[in-house]
Amino acid sequence: MEIITQATGEISQIQKLQQSLKGTELPLSTNILCFDTTTEICSVALTNGGKVLAYRENTDGHSHAKTLLPFIEEVLKEAGRKPEEIDAIALSMGPGSYTGLRIGTSTAKGLCYSLDKPLIAVPTLQIIASGAQNEKSFADDTLFCPLLDARRMEVFTALYDMQLTEKKGVEAVVVNEETFTELLKGQKVVFCGNGAEKCKPLYENNPNAIFVSSPISARAMASIALDKFLNKQFEDVAYFDPLYGKDYVAAKPTVKGLH
Repeated sequence: MEIITQATGEISQIQKLQQSLKGTELPLSTNILCFDTTTEICSVALTNGGKVLAYRENTDGHSHAKTLLPFIEEVLKEAGRKPEEIDAIALSMGPGSYTGLRIGTSTAKGLCYSLDKPLIAVPTLQIIASGAQNEKSFADDTLFCPLLDARRMEVFTALYDMQLTEKKGVEAVVVNEETFTELLKGQKVVFCGNGAEKCKPLYENNPNAIFVSSPISARAMASIALDKFLNKQFEDVAYFDPLYGKDYVAAKPTVKGLH
């Protein structure tokens, strides 16, 4: 098990947000609690004015139910914030693991109800693209193609530009030699996320394909969540449902006598 803890700031993303909001005073006291439970990683970050104050990440796998609430308590304590000082809850909304999304959604709703705070939903694939952007510098016309493992050779994917504007919506695709051939013609594309390894053997020799290893992190939600907060893009807590991506199918029992 690897647990990562550190106080840090995502300066580049904040600078981009400041540029897009020229003439608008950033609420530097805005505390947003962000968390992601869509993959094998459980990640929590407390942000203030779009900067990360503290975070916790567990790469151990499927232990979200045990680690999420303790991580929330720890980042609040480290940052010196009380629960009532949180201004909003930001949740990674999927697609992703059915169980992980259920845990994250129920926790987010519980916090919103108990603290009377708004709910912000951030697309999981957009978070992955945001994290990849922080890894290095890219040309202005670069596209980001986050890939989320959906088992076998299938992935969830979408397409974003350098401003993290969605250019193509979420879809499930089967990765083969033809899947991204047209996309890579004459354009640099960054493949990122835990599904990128499925593409690498097929496209690593393409000069327009860039592969970035950047595990999903709630830290990458900071500027996106702040932007949504400023624009009052909140979810209806009672009726919000995450994006599962696929219909949930319960596993068939393997214990003798169970049907």
